Amino acid sequence: VCQSDGVTERERPNVRQTLATAYDTLLAPQVKACIEASHPPLENSRFVKTRVNAGGLIAGITTWFSQLCILLHRLLKERRHESFDALRVFQVVAASVLCGLMWWHSDYRDLHDRLGLLFFISIFWGVLPSFNAVFTFPQERAIFTRERASGMYTLSSYFMAHVLGSLSMELVLPAAFLTLTYWMVGLRPGAVPFLLTLSVLLLYVLASQGLGLALGAAIMDAKKASTIVTVTMLAFVLTGGYYVNKVPLGMVWMKYVSTTFYCYRLLVAIQYGSSEEILRMFGCDSKGAATTTGCRFVEEEVIGDIGLWTSVGVLFLMFVGYRVLAYLALRRIKH
Repeated sequence: VCQSDGVTERERPNVRQTLATAYDTLLAPQVKACIEASHPPLENSRFVKTRVNAGGLIAGITTWFSQLCILLHRLLKERRHESFDALRVFQVVAASVLCGLMWWHSDYRDLHDRLGLLFFISIFWGVLPSFNAVFTFPQERAIFTRERASGMYTLSSYFMAHVLGSLSMELVLPAAFLTLTYWMVGLRPGAVPFLLTLSVLLLYVLASQGLGLALGAAIMDAKKASTIVTVTMLAFVLTGGYYVNKVPLGMVWMKYVSTTFYCYRLLVAIQYGSSEEILRMFGCDSKGAATTTGCRFVEEEVIGDIGLWTSVGVLFLMFVGYRVLAYLALRRIKH
């Protein structure tokens, strides 16, 4: 800061030039001598180049993990109150208690009622995660653009922090919902059926959340993205296999891209076993299962037209694929 009273603008000293001259005269020689002393020249230039490249790679990986840890820590601090908000917890607990009371210790032979419960679980945990996830990137666009423009972190570390954060926070409420509902309703007893049902539900939640992340990152407008994800989930629910089993030929493809369809089929298979076991349970002949109305209902509504491992594989591909699409959509954002 320089203040010169009574001096014209032309006569005032050039402060910037004075500081630059003083640095070149007094400090620059000392800095150069320190650098030469701390980094002596080496004879083998190839060894120097290899060591620099290896050191740069290790430093880059270390920096990336440091960015990931910092972003993940910040995300967990910001989202823990939102993920476990009192209203959201009340919403999940209330839905679980209502399901438990409506289907209290229902008989497994009440096939229509049990299918309604399983499909409701598929609807509830398909719509809720996707609708919540669609707001993630549009709400953070301003902060994300500013921080990326300043070079604070890489896109991959930012995105991976969101992926890991969702795995740690967004799976607690679905697990609590199923634990409470499963035993109140009296679904298939045993630890193995319960753990299988829980695994399918958590995988389905992650796939539905990935759909919301992909649509939010692609559209980057909270209002438009919420509308698109609502229409998409509505189409998935309608083609999920409960409301309409014989889908028109022109819309069959929607059934096979529906996350709800695969989740519903897996939940039914866990509760009622294979096709032969289901038919035998309801007194139907596996060779002529469609001879009576009841057996025809079992054959059309319960026995799926797709393998169990295929359903698991498709859900896993959706879990990975939707997140890859979300990452590619974020890469196109200019900063």
